[in-house]
Amino acid sequence: MDLDGLRSAVQRQLDAILAHHAGLLAAVGDDGGSLVEPVAKLVRGGKRLRAAFAYWGFLGAGGEPQDVGGDDALVSLPTSLELFQAAALIHDDVMDASDTRRGQPAVHRQFAALHRVQGWMGDDAHFGAAGAILAGDLCLTWSDAALAGGGLPPDALARVRPVFDEMRTQLMAGQYLDMLTQALPLELSGHGAFETAIARSRRVICFKSAKYSVEHPLLMGAALADAPQGLRTSYSSYGLALGEAFQLRDDVLGVYGDPRQTGKPAGDDLREGKRTVLVLLALQAADPAAEAALRAGIGDPVLDAAGVERLRTIIEDTGARSAVERMIDEAVARSRDALATSQVTAEARAALGELIDAATARTA
Repeated sequence: MDLDGLRSAVQRQLDAILAHHAGLLAAVGDDGGSLVEPVAKLVRGGKRLRAAFAYWGFLGAGGEPQDVGGDDALVSLPTSLELFQAAALIHDDVMDASDTRRGQPAVHRQFAALHRVQGWMGDDAHFGAAGAILAGDLCLTWSDAALAGGGLPPDALARVRPVFDEMRTQLMAGQYLDMLTQALPLELSGHGAFETAIARSRRVICFKSAKYSVEHPLLMGAALADAPQGLRTSYSSYGLALGEAFQLRDDVLGVYGDPRQTGKPAGDDLREGKRTVLVLLALQAADPAAEAALRAGIGDPVLDAAGVERLRTIIEDTGARSAVERMIDEAVARSRDALATSQVTAEARAALGELIDAATARTA
């Protein structure tokens, strides 16, 4: 399957899984469907990159669908990753107080709106956050069920499970590290302070994005195919470099992206006070007046469009955006080098090469 074919196959499984669980929730009462509907909306979108890396990680190692129960069983792994991604996005939006995701209200905002429209008692924002946490928890459960009950042979499932569990654990730790980083005092002028801040930001990138978005899906595909250690090492080199470039591109889009393409308001990362490499480089290079303006605006939840544009201009003028673009190019080059020397099938080499572009040369 090409990427479009994989997307369609994953969507069919997602629709079937959600329909099945909607039936189970119907036994609880008519209100149970309220937990499924926002999830169904969320999983209809997305780039499906994690699904693609798992799929081509398997085929690149010489895996054949019939060896693991057929195409549907093979697609159960990418489908499971998409449900886990849905959980991560729902919970991440609650933590970041984000308004939108994929061009529609974030799940916690949808629950809050339901509360308001119905005129229920209590605080609508609290209800929204609680509903989203529960919906995200259900996605975690459904993700596990999709993998365990997707038809993979027991020996293949046993090979995948340790990587799957490691991914879930390390992503949660990466999320916490991201949250902690935003809570710490931002001091860049002391001895080694800037280097420490950059190292922390890149560590967040590694564990919140690079491993989870690229490396772990590839390694799950490799485990499913029982790939040799040499190929798994190559996958890690390719995946960590590409995952870093992927997140750095996200950081640029979080400041300069077009909301019509990103599905999120312009400058959302600035309002949330994200300590990205882009922001840290700008703060380090800014003159005192520009630094003061950055510190005043970054993390301001009511920063207006004019304020966002002012900070964008300052960041651009410091050279930080150009520096991050160079970092993306360097990481992409490392990823291509790792792919060029890896022992993957020719078809997978071409597909993984295209996925480098899909992950980094994007506007959403």
